[in-house]
Amino acid sequence: MRDHNRASVLRGGDDRGRYPSPRSTVHGRAAVAASEPLAASAGLLMLARGGNAVDAAIATAACLAVTEPVSNGLGSDAFALVWDGSGLHGLNASGRAPAAWTAERFRGRDEMPGRGWDTVTIPGAVSAWVALSERFGRLPFADLLAPAARIAREGYGVGAVTANSWRRQAEVLHRFSGFAATFMPEGRAPREGEAFRMPGAADALELIAETKGEAFYRGAIAQEIVTRSSAEGGAHTLADFDAHHAQWVTPVSQRAFGVDVHEIPPNGQGIAALVALGIMDRLDLGDDPDAPRAVHLAIEAVKAALADLYAHVADPAAMRVTPDEMLDPGYLDERARAIDGTRASDPVTGLPRKGGTVILTTADADGMMVSFIQSNYEGFGSGCVVERYGISMQNRGSAFTLDPSHPNVVAPGKRPFHAIIPGFVTKDGAALMAFGVMGGPIQAQGHAQLVARIVRFGQSVQTAIDAPRFRVLSGRRIAAERHFPAATLEALAGMGHLLDQDAPGVAFGFGGAQAILSLDGHYAAGSDPRKDGQAVVM
Repeated sequence: MRDHNRASVLRGGDDRGRYPSPRSTVHGRAAVAASEPLAASAGLLMLARGGNAVDAAIATAACLAVTEPVSNGLGSDAFALVWDGSGLHGLNASGRAPAAWTAERFRGRDEMPGRGWDTVTIPGAVSAWVALSERFGRLPFADLLAPAARIAREGYGVGAVTANSWRRQAEVLHRFSGFAATFMPEGRAPREGEAFRMPGAADALELIAETKGEAFYRGAIAQEIVTRSSAEGGAHTLADFDAHHAQWVTPVSQRAFGVDVHEIPPNGQGIAALVALGIMDRLDLGDDPDAPRAVHLAIEAVKAALADLYAHVADPAAMRVTPDEMLDPGYLDERARAIDGTRASDPVTGLPRKGGTVILTTADADGMMVSFIQSNYEGFGSGCVVERYGISMQNRGSAFTLDPSHPNVVAPGKRPFHAIIPGFVTKDGAALMAFGVMGGPIQAQGHAQLVARIVRFGQSVQTAIDAPRFRVLSGRRIAAERHFPAATLEALAGMGHLLDQDAPGVAFGFGGAQAILSLDGHYAAGSDPRKDGQAVVM
């Protein structure tokens, strides 16, 4: 184990050009990093108007709901980690199952449906915006949504990565009439650079702004969603929407490589990133993050973490193993000792002894930093669209299981297992990095890889984002990006890893990272070239 000091984390060697990317780390006294340029610009505009990092995050998130609708929207869930200058706060704005989602409703099925109203949990993104603004915001809430409403009404040019994902999802979802009418106005998905408008979403955003979210949960928008659900066989009621609220939570953390990494506690998968990092911290990873030994050990640590994740994590009220038990030092020692440094293994679940998404980051000149994530789950979510307001409804409910013995079994008012996770790093009690990696099952894996590269190996923010990623698929099957060294890929295969070079899942792949690192008096920010976005500073 090596305990990097702060300077080594912040000032890694000049490694530009090590990986194929046109981007460099950018530096400024305030920063926004997001997966779409207009959204990043909206966040920067709030900072220029005297807003703080929370104001910037809300404005950015609202714009992403318009400009990257494949990945997120008004019908999404959200989570956030907020450093207020002296402490870290977690927000869980994931929605719950409708009251009618009893075991009887799904009787006769072997698994949860993948699309349709019986996958739609109550969306929480709007409640996240409101809760963040009320607790930490500086500017009027309506001002934060104005750029998104304007862009939705006037239109925007669709980005290249978004256009490609849109086309692929349209091939699947065109059978949903509301989807086709809203997101395929020309009978097809919009092409790269083609103007796209969402007047219904503009109306919804203006109502949300005027009522501080009340219209979405107890007013006209809620009524329209419930009406549409009922007409199409869904079970949602106004009472389900009225019962929703975002929840402030205490982040869970794990010390690794001399820093503390923080995640939202379950029902999210962030605990897996912490388990993986805790195991990696106990292993000799060497000096080169792309060397066969470092990559092999990271893969094995991630496998162990994911095996525990899928066995134990659910709505915290239903979990039989606690996060503290999963992060117990003795248990992590045990998991690390089980890793063979020379051979790939099939993942095995441990049992501790009792003891389609967008990610954005913001930072302001006063030291406030935010990691914020919101998501539809699969591309465009359930396929169900509330045409009047241009809202694609998420399909988070499909992450429930129908196995009555599993802690994640579907039940009324229950939150499902969640893939989306914001991330944060502190060192010696001070903020170091707001970060995240979107992309379903890659997220916890990506968190562990990104933190290791920046903190353990001292890579710069943009270089660590550009670097090749692996993704554990199942068993010994691993997807690995093509810009890993050929010798490393050959060595991994020789260790028994079954390698694919393309990760399945159009909306997931190898993810998209955004990160802002705190330096002495300013920030270093990076944005993933796998997405359309950028990091902007002032």
